[in-house]
Amino acid sequence: MRKVLFILSELADEDVEWFVHNGNKEKHTQGTVLINEGKPIDVLYILIEGQLSVSLAALGGKEIARLLSGEILGELSFLDSRPPSATVSALTDATVLSVPRSALGDKLENDPPFAARFYRALGVFLASRLRKTQQRLGYGKDDVLDDDVQHEDELDPSVLGQVALAGARFDWMMKRLRGEPSAGSSR
Repeated sequence: MRKVLFILSELADEDVEWFVHNGNKEKHTQGTVLINEGKPIDVLYILIEGQLSVSLAALGGKEIARLLSGEILGELSFLDSRPPSATVSALTDATVLSVPRSALGDKLENDPPFAARFYRALGVFLASRLRKTQQRLGYGKDDVLDDDVQHEDELDPSVLGQVALAGARFDWMMKRLRGEPSAGSSR
């Protein structure tokens, strides 16, 4: 659930409400392909429930990752407008929130504070992903344990303080999408 925590830790409650109000709740059955490698997409997905598989054609369709509740998909294609670099399909029945590219683009263009929060969240998340990839490739293996060194699965201390709030926002979002009554906002 780490991706959604990065995003929701930076957004305000009204931003999360905007996603719920402007996104479409979609249910996909096992085996459904949500994203095709190399084919443009016009949505950003948030996985609410279920499990998805990420695969690459260059590896003969081999699975390279499994995504669980709270993952965000399509963020790179949203940022650079290029087709996705992997295929994503449902391993189980899955529920996603799909946010149309056009609606999110309009929101970002017309709401500068939202845009600043959203792009900061993506930047922090992508920086974390790059560091994790570098460590997997063997860069930094000679680091000794040191308080000043952040390790692969360690959250940045500046993000850590917002994790509980982000988790509460995600739980609230899931309840809203399920039609369950909510006890109010998290702030």
